[in-house]
Formats: sequence, structure tokens, C-alpha cells
Amino acid sequence: QQRFVESGGGLVQPGGSLRLSCEATRSGFSNYPWGWFRQVPGKERELVACLLPITRSSIPSYADSVKGRFTISRKNIEDTVFLQMRDLEPEDTGLYYCNAGTRGDSRCTANEPWGQGTQVTVSS
Repeated sequence: QQRFVESGGGLVQPGGSLRLSCEATRSGFSNYPWGWFRQVPGKERELVACLLPITRSSIPSYADSVKGRFTISRKNIEDTVFLQMRDLEPEDTGLYYCNAGTRGDSRCTANEPWGQGTQVTVSS
């Protein structure tokens, strides 16, 4: 059963911005760490942004490649997470997924099943 629905991807020129959204298909993720992951053909899926649960002060963290350009946030109470992306680069191209790890955990992991993801293409 699908747990997450990602949206907001698209084609954007280098230097542009996009805002991705992720909605849980059911409630109950309020105390979970949330992560945004990116997959590029031929490479493993990588974690690009992580938001710890409120019980761990909602601390965000980012992959070095996106630090300073991406911002992960959460809609209060509801199970919706966003990824604001700016100053996009061609290397940001990929299929973006969200996932919630283990309840109360201090790191972002992922559990099956994944959603369908949302495609981001950065190209002139």
C-alpha cells in the first residue's frame, strides 16, 4: 500500500526554483523523521534532506551537494513535507522521493513501499 504521494517536480532552467510536496496517505507520521531522496539512473538512491521529528527538535540536515540551496520543512500537524529547491543545477536532475523512517529515530532511513516519486529535470 502506497504510503506517500510526491508532487511538484518539473522542467526548470538552471538557477530556477521548485517546491516539492509529499503527503502521507494515512495519518500517524507526526513523530517520524522525514527524508527526501534522489535517484539518478545508474546510481543508488541518495538522501538529500532530512528533518528529524519534533521530539528531536525538528533538526534539518542536508547532503553537501544541496546545502544552502534546498530547505526541508513540514506542515504543522498534518503529514505533509516540502522540499524548497533554489539555484537548481543540472546535477540536481533526478527522481525525488520522500520517506518516513522509524518513529522517534535520530536519523532518516527509509521503509518500503516507496511512492512513485516526482521527476525534476534541470536543463536549458
